[in-house]
Amino acid sequence: MSRIVLDGIAHSYRSNPQGAADWALKEVNHVWEDGQAYALLGPSGCGKTTLLNLISGLLTPSRGRILFGDSDVTDMPPEARNIAQVFQFPVIYDTMSVFDNLAFPLRNRRVPEAEVRTRVEEMLRIIDLQDKAKRKAANLSADEKQKISLGRGLVRSDVNAILFDEPLTVIDPHMKWVLRSQLKHLHKRFGFTMIYVTHDQTEALTFADKVVVMYEGEVVQFGTPEELFEKPRHTFVGYFIGSPGMNVLPASVDGREAILGGNRISLSGSYERAVTAEIGVRPEFVRVARAGEGLPVQIRRVEDLGRFRVVRASLEGHEVNAVVGEDQELPAEASLVFDPARVNVYVDSHLVEPRA
Repeated sequence: MSRIVLDGIAHSYRSNPQGAADWALKEVNHVWEDGQAYALLGPSGCGKTTLLNLISGLLTPSRGRILFGDSDVTDMPPEARNIAQVFQFPVIYDTMSVFDNLAFPLRNRRVPEAEVRTRVEEMLRIIDLQDKAKRKAANLSADEKQKISLGRGLVRSDVNAILFDEPLTVIDPHMKWVLRSQLKHLHKRFGFTMIYVTHDQTEALTFADKVVVMYEGEVVQFGTPEELFEKPRHTFVGYFIGSPGMNVLPASVDGREAILGGNRISLSGSYERAVTAEIGVRPEFVRVARAGEGLPVQIRRVEDLGRFRVVRASLEGHEVNAVVGEDQELPAEASLVFDPARVNVYVDSHLVEPRA
């Protein structure tokens, strides 16, 4: 395992990039600690696979350095970096048996056969393919083949890092949950440095110690699942994390108040005056009250999601969501109350801290 340092790396697929739009990955400076589990989270095209491929050596950065421990690996090929990589679609040897597919990376490194058998049999139990160990991989289903890919990445004990590029795409929903739990268990047991690319917030937040949220080629936040939920540092993070996502509303800000149309919204801190700003508040921190107690709204619809309901309301022409209990009574004439301690202020989509 290794500590991975990304020192000012950036990448463009163009030979002579000019503007910001020419960069698939904008400058990244981060340290990935040895033995941690990380997730790269974001929508398709945001740069997360580019970043993963730079770490693995499938791409060489246009600028910057990559270090594994104290070693500069920027120009090293993947095979020299001692990493394991699991791709979105299964990459296996169809003519080999399941057992031999799992054994291949160990035999390739001349691991003693007795140890090969011990490790492979353990991995077969983990991925639940013991009864198919002798079958040719060509005869298996797509999700079984992907389980072999996962197992082959995890069977080694000498890797600097294990990289996963949306590895559960072809797995059925129940098996996704099982395998994700097993990956978490294996991480705790063996302490591998794991980096997991996904567009699924549930996968990211349940797997990772820290999540790297990416948007339009930029790392917009690096933090724990709790930090991403409690204090999104970019409006995209607030929107992308949570279901429903954070309410983001245009407002002007002055001192301890935000002004939206004819409404004044209390803030927990004091801010510099900003004519063009946004406020963000999670639906979980919005209370539905009787008219006159809060901000006047019109309730458009209520969605029952079983354990809770989502109230979709209109405030000054903007949709605002509130999460309420399953049994909470909703008034015919309603207003919304924002928890001031949970209202964030954003300028140019980035979080602004209050004045001291």
